[in-house]
Amino acid sequence: MPYRIYRFRLFAVSAAAFLPSFPAFAEDTNKSDDELWSQADQYYGAAEMDEAKRTVLHESGAQTNWFVQADRFEYRSNESDPLLLWDAQGWYGTDAHKLWIKTEGEYDFKADTFEGAELQALYSKPITSYFDLQAGVRHDFAPGDGRTFGVLGVQGLAPYLFEIDAALFVSGQGDVSARIEAEYEFILTQRLILQPRAELNFAMQDVPEYGVGSGLSTAETGLRLRYEIKREFAPYIGVSWERAVGDTADFARADGEDPSSVSFVAGLRLWF
Repeated sequence: MPYRIYRFRLFAVSAAAFLPSFPAFAEDTNKSDDELWSQADQYYGAAEMDEAKRTVLHESGAQTNWFVQADRFEYRSNESDPLLLWDAQGWYGTDAHKLWIKTEGEYDFKADTFEGAELQALYSKPITSYFDLQAGVRHDFAPGDGRTFGVLGVQGLAPYLFEIDAALFVSGQGDVSARIEAEYEFILTQRLILQPRAELNFAMQDVPEYGVGSGLSTAETGLRLRYEIKREFAPYIGVSWERAVGDTADFARADGEDPSSVSFVAGLRLWF
């Protein structure tokens, strides 16, 4: 069949199916939005239509889902003082309302202790097409005896596909701090991906008992090359540089620590 004839027949069939609906629209011009939801209301009962509406809304974004990702689970050389680092997060909820759980920390193999361990529980709601506003609590299990913070932050995708996670923290003692993390992905092949990453930590005041100085306290940059055996399972290698800054560096030197370190890293990136 010539393509022009096929298109004409398709148009004629579509028009024949669509035109009978015009009178119904003309008759319903004074009805509310709910009454105009579908012309199927004319033929089906209220209970059936309510169930159909719930199904459509559910399949269009109101369904409940979940996601878990270990972005970094790695061994770090840390200049002959090796560490195990984890950085994971996950969420449960709908497109409009989510519960986020985030955790990260470091375990010192030589000292056989946790250098840091934190857990966050956050309520998240979209404020733009690409960013969520998050609020909740954070608890640090280490170092020290533990501290609890209130959290307010944003997380999402910035222009040019930079992944951003920024948060403000206020401790129970009134200490104010902030953290911003940024990541980007260079897709070298379908499975080989290069990911630069940067993290900056700030404090509004000195907290000597935790070795934190005011201003920019620490900065970390890293570069990781991963191979996605499966999208959900990707081993990687890389390098990470971390430095304490200002008063935080002074606190580190006073404790006999080097304020700067370079680590070769090897780990896994997992999600499901």
